[in-house]
Amino acid sequence: MMKKVAVIQDMSSFGKCSLTAAMPVLAVMGVQAVPLPTAILTAQTGYSSFYCEDLTSKMDYFVDEWSKLGATFDGIHTGFVTGKDQIDNIFRFLEVFHTNDTALLVDPVMGDHGEVYKMYTGDLLDRMRELVQCADIITPNVTECCLLTGLSYEKLQSYQHEINYMQALEEAGLQLQQATGANVIITGMNPPADAGKRYVGNMYIDASRSFHSIRDYNGESYSGTGDLFASIIMGGMMRGQDLVESMKLAETFLAAAIEATSKEQVPREAGVHFEKFLRMLL
Repeated sequence: MMKKVAVIQDMSSFGKCSLTAAMPVLAVMGVQAVPLPTAILTAQTGYSSFYCEDLTSKMDYFVDEWSKLGATFDGIHTGFVTGKDQIDNIFRFLEVFHTNDTALLVDPVMGDHGEVYKMYTGDLLDRMRELVQCADIITPNVTECCLLTGLSYEKLQSYQHEINYMQALEEAGLQLQQATGANVIITGMNPPADAGKRYVGNMYIDASRSFHSIRDYNGESYSGTGDLFASIIMGGMMRGQDLVESMKLAETFLAAAIEATSKEQVPREAGVHFEKFLRMLL
């Protein structure tokens, strides 16, 4: 039977992120994505102008109606939320649909490049810390890992040597892993440049091992790459793939998409041209 994943995040018309990234990735990986939109935006928040319809008050209807249908899910994937109240709604959703047979991936979307997003509050961070406690896998970027663990982003960026940067991140990742019992993948690592070369990478941490991979970085950053990454991890889990293998697949896929997008000089808020590379995920 086809696996089903409830995807709880926003629907942004422009920007190729959140639901418009997750749904095609999961579909091509043989998984039915069942969306629960947390908000509807004309364009993602990185655009100079956008309209946002917050759906916090409508989320419970999905829980009620899906309960009437007797719906069950093999996976639940949470991403961008507009605030603490939406996380409260996600907890209600989990009470009904999160069973021992359901894999929960929490992408704790709160900021990037050391900056927190506009909707960020201390209350949101507190609730996000509670939500990650329920997760089987957490995919924070470096900024979010710092927020969840108290690691200083400024101190991390001040390291001159890659080994110190990696060690500090690994310790934070291990702290998060031990606090939650979840597998942790820290995305978007930018270790110190070596002889002018820049690198980007990800780090995987579970209870028994830690693994990281880095590759050359062209300095480009696009909307939605974290969402695409997390969706591939979720699709891999549904296919029974080893998480490190899924991480490598996500890296290869994103590297190809970012390279093609960079050549076309696409604005970063528009997201990456990933569609033509979806066959890599089959």
